[in-house]
Amino acid sequence: MPDNSIVHIIDDDDAMRDSLSFLFKSAGIQVATYENAIAFLDGQQNLKTGCIVTDIRMPQVSGLDLLKKLKNDNPNLPVIVITGHGDIPLAVEAMKCGARDFIEKPFDDVQLLSAVKSALIHQKSDQKRQSQQSAIVERLARLSSREREVLTGLIAGHPNKKIAYDLGISPRTIEIYRANVMTKMEAGSLSELIRMTLIVKIDDISS
Repeated sequence: MPDNSIVHIIDDDDAMRDSLSFLFKSAGIQVATYENAIAFLDGQQNLKTGCIVTDIRMPQVSGLDLLKKLKNDNPNLPVIVITGHGDIPLAVEAMKCGARDFIEKPFDDVQLLSAVKSALIHQKSDQKRQSQQSAIVERLARLSSREREVLTGLIAGHPNKKIAYDLGISPRTIEIYRANVMTKMEAGSLSELIRMTLIVKIDDISS
């Protein structure tokens, strides 16, 4: 589980907040609690990591309203919704609005902990992938148009002679461009170069 990950508990029931807080702290997870969605939203505009556990039924701003706002403002923040008996239609709607999971009351502690840990690990994986994508796109931007053409030929599996013929230049010149591509992309091998291109969209390579 990611270090420094915080579970943000939003519930207007004091006893429920205390119970959830104790549960997560006992599992070694940092916790922040809020008595309503408004209290959470105040000052949390730049929140990028962590997980939200929220009740679906709350005064002023419901858990569903919160989801709709986060979907626009912070779609990468995982939200787990706690629902009461008879709230399944609301829970389904919450999932459509971006909730990662919903847990019915009375819930099992192990189930809730598992859902939160899974959400945090998934978020960490997403962040790592996004970081990799950004780095690769930045490297692609260093390539000249001719180097991009050579890269396109390489990832298509074409040998140097074929790429040279298609581009109307000599195989020796292709070798130079290929070396430049490997250097600028910081790739130690052709297989590593291909793995990089699989992480980003084709449009990012050819543009």
